[in-house]
Amino acid sequence: MLKWYVINTKPKKEFQVEQLFQQARFVVYHPKYLHEGQIKPFFPGYLFLKFRYPEQYHKVVYTRGVRKIIANRQGPIPLEEEVIECLKKREKNGLIEIMKYGEDPKPGDSIKVVEGPFKGLEGVFLKELSDQERVMILLNYVTYQGKLLIDKNKIKKIKS
Repeated sequence: MLKWYVINTKPKKEFQVEQLFQQARFVVYHPKYLHEGQIKPFFPGYLFLKFRYPEQYHKVVYTRGVRKIIANRQGPIPLEEEVIECLKKREKNGLIEIMKYGEDPKPGDSIKVVEGPFKGLEGVFLKELSDQERVMILLNYVTYQGKLLIDKNKIKKIKS
């Protein structure tokens, strides 16, 4: 059965690996966003691939530019379809849209969640996440370590 998996690529090879998988007729999802006029990977060094495990495992893992498939002792960790759908819903014209509600919060500012299942909750903004931190959160999610993250595009600064 086809399932989604997280593929770790060699440094700066995400676009090359995406193209190779597309040419081999795999279903691949590589979320991207626009940053200072350049299209960049939303999760640097990672992309999502739909394939049959274990039948297609060797073809995937030995594709040029692939470092590994995210796995545990039982094998590659499949992702729920909802994870991919959730990411795709944030896209506009093929790019993840990083929207903002008003002024950017700074560490220590009071914030309010304005959309999603935590709508209405208030808290304190700690910090904006870097590319590496988004990847860490993705990996924590995939390996079921249970961290909670609220997208910056779903919060707004509360006027003091």
